[in-house]
Amino acid sequence: MSHIFRDKALGNSKRHTQITPPAVVMPSYPIEDLQSPFSDAAPSLSDSELRESAYEILIGACRSSGSRPLTYIPQSERNADRASAPALTPSPSLQRSLTSTAASKVKKALGMKSGSTKRRSDGGESVMEGKTKKTVTVGELVRVQMRVSEQTDSRIRRALLRIAAAQLGRRIESMVLPLELLQQLKSLDFPSQQEYEAWQRRNLKLLEAGLLLHPHLPLHKTDSAPRQFQQIIRGALEKPIETGKNSESMQVLRSLVMSLACRSFDGSTEKCHWVDGFPLNLRIYQILLEACFDVNDESIVIEEIDEVLELIKKTWAVLGMNQMLHSLCFLWVLFHHYVATGQVEDDLLFAANNLLMEVEKDAKTTKDSDYSKILSSILSSILGWAEKRLLTYHDSFHSDNIESMQSVASLAVVAAKIMVEDSFHEYRSKRKEVDVAHERIENYIRSSMRTTFGQKLKKLNSSKHFRHQQNPLPVLSLLAQDITELAFNEKAMFSPIFKRWHPLAAGVAVATLHSCYGNELKQFVSNISELTPDSIQVLSAADKLEKDLVQIAVGDSVDSEDGGKSIIQEMPPYEAEALIADLVKSWIKTRIDRLKEWVDRNLQQEVWNPRANKERFAPSAVEVLRIVDETLEAFFLLPITMHPTLLPDLVTGLDRSLQNYILKTKSGCGTRSTFLPTLPALTRCTAGSKFHVFRKKEKSHVAQRRKSQVGSTNGDTSFGVPQLCVRVNTLQHVRMQLEVLEKRTVVQLRNCRVSHADDFANGLGKKFELSAAACVEGIQQLCEATAYKAVFHDLSHVLWDGLYVGEVSSSRIEPFLQELEQYLEIISSTVHDRVRTRAITDVMKASFEGFLLVLLAGGPSRAFTLHDSEMIEDDFKFLTDLFWSNGDGLPIELIDKFSTTVKGVLPLFRTDTESLIERFRSLTQESYGTSDKSRFPLPPTSGQWNPIEPNTLLRVLCCRSDETAAKFLKKTYNLPKKL
Repeated sequence: MSHIFRDKALGNSKRHTQITPPAVVMPSYPIEDLQSPFSDAAPSLSDSELRESAYEILIGACRSSGSRPLTYIPQSERNADRASAPALTPSPSLQRSLTSTAASKVKKALGMKSGSTKRRSDGGESVMEGKTKKTVTVGELVRVQMRVSEQTDSRIRRALLRIAAAQLGRRIESMVLPLELLQQLKSLDFPSQQEYEAWQRRNLKLLEAGLLLHPHLPLHKTDSAPRQFQQIIRGALEKPIETGKNSESMQVLRSLVMSLACRSFDGSTEKCHWVDGFPLNLRIYQILLEACFDVNDESIVIEEIDEVLELIKKTWAVLGMNQMLHSLCFLWVLFHHYVATGQVEDDLLFAANNLLMEVEKDAKTTKDSDYSKILSSILSSILGWAEKRLLTYHDSFHSDNIESMQSVASLAVVAAKIMVEDSFHEYRSKRKEVDVAHERIENYIRSSMRTTFGQKLKKLNSSKHFRHQQNPLPVLSLLAQDITELAFNEKAMFSPIFKRWHPLAAGVAVATLHSCYGNELKQFVSNISELTPDSIQVLSAADKLEKDLVQIAVGDSVDSEDGGKSIIQEMPPYEAEALIADLVKSWIKTRIDRLKEWVDRNLQQEVWNPRANKERFAPSAVEVLRIVDETLEAFFLLPITMHPTLLPDLVTGLDRSLQNYILKTKSGCGTRSTFLPTLPALTRCTAGSKFHVFRKKEKSHVAQRRKSQVGSTNGDTSFGVPQLCVRVNTLQHVRMQLEVLEKRTVVQLRNCRVSHADDFANGLGKKFELSAAACVEGIQQLCEATAYKAVFHDLSHVLWDGLYVGEVSSSRIEPFLQELEQYLEIISSTVHDRVRTRAITDVMKASFEGFLLVLLAGGPSRAFTLHDSEMIEDDFKFLTDLFWSNGDGLPIELIDKFSTTVKGVLPLFRTDTESLIERFRSLTQESYGTSDKSRFPLPPTSGQWNPIEPNTLLRVLCCRSDETAAKFLKKTYNLPKKL
């Protein structure tokens, strides 16, 4: 065993070469209310006093554990040859030289970097003093680390020599060291009386703390020793006590101290319990462990920690320590130094975290109440500090210190699990452990997310300088951008760390943000009454934010048990698109309602004046189309992404408004049936009647009527033929502009970069179907109404009331053609060229129909002979020539098409009466099957004139001016000559 007493000087040591503690003023770091679990262990002793007491215990423990006794060398000899030998011959543990040839096992076990940290500036290799090489030993290193002077060290060692000489072979744990030191050291051993008295008071206060304040065993209330001991201490604080061997006061003190210190559960007196009570022993041990930190930089653990810890562990017997308490105390020291030195050395945090894992294992195996109490106190401090950062980790951690976050989170989770387990005095199952970690981490995520969200919202609300900018973005729109950035930053930086304990860390984060933003959005939406740029921007930003958040949540939950359903269920949709759609629909409804009101109001004031503009359509059409176009343009300027979805609603509304305009435009204008005269009851003409006088009177009356009828209907000029032509033009203009609107809409859709523009163009969109159909129908109706109004209403005096009344030769078609030509000129010059042919064709059809009505249903005032047929056919030719107009009018094919019926009926007027009667009888028998030649059923009037239709033949017979026809009609149907 002799080898362990040798000095093992190694030149590679870079530790202290000076033996006087440096007068270093350590930087002061805020400990942020980090409460030490040992702070009340010795309230009457300062840190420096406790440090000196701890050093005394350490030296005594090292002396006691060695096999070679300490020897004393006088100060004069030490000064003569300092380098030749130490002042005292220490125990092997103190005497051992420092070695740094091997990496620290302790650092390796704690996961700390070895040899890579910054070194102390006072270190160096062996220093030569003269020709002698000085070697630094573990004892000297510890002395310097604990800031103990050489004079104090020498005094302690002298006292220990004296104690050893007086109590040979007695171990340190079997004596009360302060009591023995009080006995051995006198005032002469100190530089001054004041120092001696202070030293004496310190030892007495240490005894008070160990025996009275924190005794190893509870004190009995009936025991008088504590009270007597307390009185001695109080007296000593005022006047030093005599500590000589034969001093009565010293004997009384020894008796009281030993009676208190030698108590034990089993009655054994082999060990003195004077400094092993909780938490005094841990406080002293904490001070000893602090020697493991560089005296010049307390954030650095010395490289010689293995040797120093080996030395410190020799105090376990005195302090009542064991490996579990060592781990617990060392955990606190590492953590405390990390916080106290400004959290600059992550190695300390990492080591504390690893050591906490060992403490967790220890906590499972012990049920000691003192251990549990200290454990709870330490973990509460650690957990409180860690949670203060984790509950707002966005403020505490960033890219520069993110590596420390995992250790902080681990400290918090493990500490929380240990405390939960300890509180129920049983170790929870692994599932419960995961639940504790899961719950804690989720709480941190939600708390920090809510705090950060609130900070961002507050910052935006207070940023009034945005208000002066042109078109500033609303706060919630800017907030959505910030939250999106926060979410992706969370996913990249923090979620990977938290995922160790919570598989859906990113999902929880975005779900929390989703909820926070959703609350603000609800308030915003509740105040929206109409579509505004701000509302669209906010809802669009919210929709984009939600999609980003859901994407993160879904991506984070791919491998989870429930596929992320729990997180997604926690994110009820904002339904921003639906809200936007509702607002846009409301906007559309408002525009459509306004347009409808405008149509109703302005159409009542429209005069349909052909001279309103050169295009000769109504100004109201221009205005209504302008409103429709502006509405479409405003719709596409809305900052939304759902134009294709909502466009059909808008187009449908506009379509119905235009349809309403079209329907009102043609409303009241009449139809073909409106202007057709009522056919008189079937009768026969008055043969041989003379109407010369009557016709003369009629002509003056007819001329007067004609003058009043042209262009008017009962005095209402808005329905005259020119006005009807303007209405036709108006519908044609609307019809053409609908095509322009559709093309422009497709272009606007494509400009919005949507994929449905071609669908709209290809007819998948609704377009303006109702309006287009209404225009076609309206143009058809108005053209027909114009034609039949002109022929049967405005020109009834020369057609229905004048043509062939009386003798055919004196009432030919010329007056009708003259006035009809005027109307054709009006229509031709007024109606749009695309509709002109149709309008004139309808006039032609009405004229042909009117010509036939005069011939077949003209009543008893008209009578035709066989000789009249030639004039009638000539008149019809004049009528067709008017529309052909020498090739400048209607196409001959069109004229032939619509004149077929007339040309089929006209030959009947040159057919002799007997043939007509025979043909009538034959057709009637075929149709009605009668065999009685004297009685035939009266064929109904169908209005579909045809040379082989009985009613047509009957009407030709009715207007035939001869006796044969009259007799047949009288005999067969008893038709009257007059009505």
